[in-house]
Amino acid sequence: MNDSVSMPARPADIPSVDRVLRLPGLQPLLDQYGRTPATAALRRLLDTLRARAVAGQLARQAITDDALCEALAAQLARDSQPRLRAVFNLTGTVLHTNLGRALLPDSAVQAVVRAMTAPANLEFDLGTGGRGDRDDLVDDLLCELTGAEAATVVNNNAAAVLLMLNTLAQRREVVVSRGELVEIGGAFRIPDVMQRAGAKLVEIGTTNRTHPHDYGNAIGARTALLMKVHCSNYEITGFTRSVEVAEVVRIAQPHGLPVVVDLGSGTLCDLTQWGLPQETTVRETIAAGADLVTFSGDKLLGGPQAGLIVGRADLIAKIKKNPLKRALRVGKLTLAALEPVLRLYRDPETLAQSLPTLRLLTRPAGDIAALAERLQPGLQSSLGDGWQVSAVPMVSQIGSGAMPGGQLASFGLVIGPRDAGRRTGRRLQQLEAALRTLPRPVIGRVAEDVLWLDLRCLEPVDEAAFADQWPALAEALRA
Repeated sequence: MNDSVSMPARPADIPSVDRVLRLPGLQPLLDQYGRTPATAALRRLLDTLRARAVAGQLARQAITDDALCEALAAQLARDSQPRLRAVFNLTGTVLHTNLGRALLPDSAVQAVVRAMTAPANLEFDLGTGGRGDRDDLVDDLLCELTGAEAATVVNNNAAAVLLMLNTLAQRREVVVSRGELVEIGGAFRIPDVMQRAGAKLVEIGTTNRTHPHDYGNAIGARTALLMKVHCSNYEITGFTRSVEVAEVVRIAQPHGLPVVVDLGSGTLCDLTQWGLPQETTVRETIAAGADLVTFSGDKLLGGPQAGLIVGRADLIAKIKKNPLKRALRVGKLTLAALEPVLRLYRDPETLAQSLPTLRLLTRPAGDIAALAERLQPGLQSSLGDGWQVSAVPMVSQIGSGAMPGGQLASFGLVIGPRDAGRRTGRRLQQLEAALRTLPRPVIGRVAEDVLWLDLRCLEPVDEAAFADQWPALAEALRA
C-alpha cells in the first residue's frame, strides 16, 4: 500500500477555492445554486477540512475531486432547504401549536395565492372608489355568524384582549374571577396582558368557586368592565362554582358596565352534532348578553392565525380608533384566508368535509385503524428485526388549549426495540431523530419506552408519500 495514501492529509494538501471551482464536476452545482452561494459554501467546506487536517483527522480520500464535489453538493442541498418545512404531525394533537395549528381549506389557500400575486382591494372601496376599511372584508360575515353588531380583526387572540382592555379599561379596574386567570402557551398570563394594557386587575372569588355576589361586591367607582375568561386549556372539577355570562350581565347592567368575554379557542358552531365535546359558541355568548367577545381564528375555528373581536358597534368603533389597532392589524394574506373559511360556516351540512380541522377531529377511528394495518407491514420490513412495529388503539387530543378534557378514539403505530434494556431510551432518541431528518420530517412522541405515531392527522392523500420515506428512515438509522 502506498504510504502517502494511507497517511492523513496535511493542511497544505487542501486545494484552493479557485482550483475546486474549475472542476468539471462542479459546474452543475454552480448552475443550480449560483456561483456566489456555491463559492461561499465551498469556503466553509474547505475551512472545515483544513481544521480536520490540522488535527490530523482528515483522510486523503476526503479531498479527491469527486469527494469534494459530493460534499459540496450535500452542503448546498442542506443550505437551500427552507427553514419552514412541511412535516407529518403524528403526535396525536390535532391543533398542535408548535406545528402550526389549523390547516387551511383549499379555498383559503387559493385566496392567499391570489392575494400574493395580484393587487387587491385591501383598503379600497370598489363601490365608491375611495379608501376602505380592511375589516370590511370580513366583518359582515363575522356578524352574520355570531349575531354581533360589529367586528374587527387583529393578529391573535392575545392581541385582541390587549387591545380591548387598553381601549376600554386603561388606568381603571377590571373584575375577573381567580379561577379564570389562565396562562396560555409560552407563559403568557391574563394578569400580565392586563398589566401591559394599563388596566388594574381586581380578583374575586377563589380558585374553585366564585359567586354572583363576588362580582357585585367588587364594583366600584374605578370599575371599567367585568370580564369572563373561558378556561379552554384546563378543567377544574369537584367542589366548583362559576357564574354564567348571563348572570354577570345582569349584575353589570344596573351599573352601566360592559361585560367582555375572552373565549380563547372559540367556535362558531355546535360541535356536539359531530360527537365532539360541548363548547360554548360565540353566538351563544353574544346571545347571553356579552358586550364584546374575543376568540382565535386558528384554533377550533380552523382558519389562519388571527384575533377576532365581535360585539357592540359603539365599543368596536372605540377599539378601531385606538392607535394600537394599527400596530396589531392583520395583513392581506390573513384576511384573504379568513374570508373563505368563514364562508364555509354558511353551509354547516358540508362543514365536516370542507374544513380540515373539523374533518380531522371527526375522522372515524375505524378508518384510522385500517390505515395503521396497511402501513404496519411495510414499516416493520424497513426497520428490520431489531424493532417491533405494532398497530394499536390510541387517544388523540384536540390541542391548542381547546377542550382539555376531550379525547378522540384513534389508532396508530407503536415502535420499540425488541431487545429492550438500558439502551432503550437512547435507541428511541435515535429513531425519533432519524424521523426528523426525513425529506418530510415525521413528528411523533416518545412515552412508556416506545415511539407513538398517531395516524389521525395522516390523511389518505399523504399515505403514499409517508410510506415512500421508509427506505430513507432505514438508511438514517444505519448511518
